Amino acid sequence: MPPRLVINEADIEEAFLKGSGPGGQKINKTACAVQLKHIPSGIVVRCQATRSQQQNRKIARQLLADKIEEKEKGPDSRVALKQQIKRNKKADRRKKAKRKYGKLADQEVDKAAKKNDVADLKGEDGTVD
Repeated sequence: MPPRLVINEADIEEAFLKGSGPGGQKINKTACAVQLKHIPSGIVVRCQATRSQQQNRKIARQLLADKIEEKEKGPDSRVALKQQIKRNKKADRRKKAKRKYGKLADQEVDKAAKKNDVADLKGEDGTVD
């Protein structure tokens, strides 16, 4: 995985806002939410993941770096590579399940077909012709 993009601190405008939403009175009264604006690109990120202002600052910087890198590099960015890896793993799991349960379904179909063949061979009185 390529290293995360480093952003110049002079290019970031930081604001601390009062939180909103679920989390109770403590979230609503304190300025623990962080909003970062990357001045050259105009990208704005707002983070209110935790009640800690310092943790929110760190998370917001990571989100901002990811968004800027995604905008600059497109499909070669760190986020895009992570998403591609996730998609590949999910496809592999789906493929494995199809192989595993597809065989079981085929076996069930074969058993049902054999039962029908045996039933067709027997006459109405239950004897084999």
